[in-house]
Amino acid sequence: MSNTNPVAIITGAAGNLGQAVATHLGSLGYRLLLIDLHQPEWEGESDAVSIGNVDLTLPEHAQEVINQAWEYFGQIDAVVNIAGGFVWERQAESSLDTWNTQYAMNVQTTVNMCQAILPQFQDQQSGVIVNIGAAAAGKAAEGMGAYAAAKSAVLRLTEALAAENKHLGIRANAVLPSILDTPANREAMPDADPADWVAPESLAGVIAFLLSDVARDINGAGIPVTGRV
Repeated sequence: MSNTNPVAIITGAAGNLGQAVATHLGSLGYRLLLIDLHQPEWEGESDAVSIGNVDLTLPEHAQEVINQAWEYFGQIDAVVNIAGGFVWERQAESSLDTWNTQYAMNVQTTVNMCQAILPQFQDQQSGVIVNIGAAAAGKAAEGMGAYAAAKSAVLRLTEALAAENKHLGIRANAVLPSILDTPANREAMPDADPADWVAPESLAGVIAFLLSDVARDINGAGIPVTGRV
């Protein structure tokens, strides 16, 4: 594949959303670096490298991801920060450990990747970042205090990144999904109608739009993707 094809790093690439985003971007001709704690699978036709055992709560792991992407592809055009996690826990039964874990999984991973890629993007004066927030970033529901706080921090980070780097041609946006239609969510909520939820493939399309030049005037936004929830 031509080295003019854009290169995207996808974190959390072993999960349902990560796989959907990889498949969608691959179909558009992106070359991909797929990373996760677990080994991401890849059966697409696009040029892709899959790396497991990456703990993005560690800054040195995030930096190594950037080094590897540069080594494999010689360029980096986009980063999609999907790595994260969810917990439902009422505050009466909650602990500070829950809040710390949600911060580490959702905020720390995203901050470390953004910190690692910024020097490269600033040097080339281009690059696009899409972070995965959540609709809960605007208002927490029952049992979602720690998760909503973490995803709110991801949105605030995105806004700051956009404001600080817009003069360099770097864009940063966040998507704010409601409930994703995944096997885990179907098992956790057997009485709900998953037709009301957001299909990972649908969210992948929104992410691809934000990465594209068509969205060149969208920066610092939190885009709700909520289905019929």
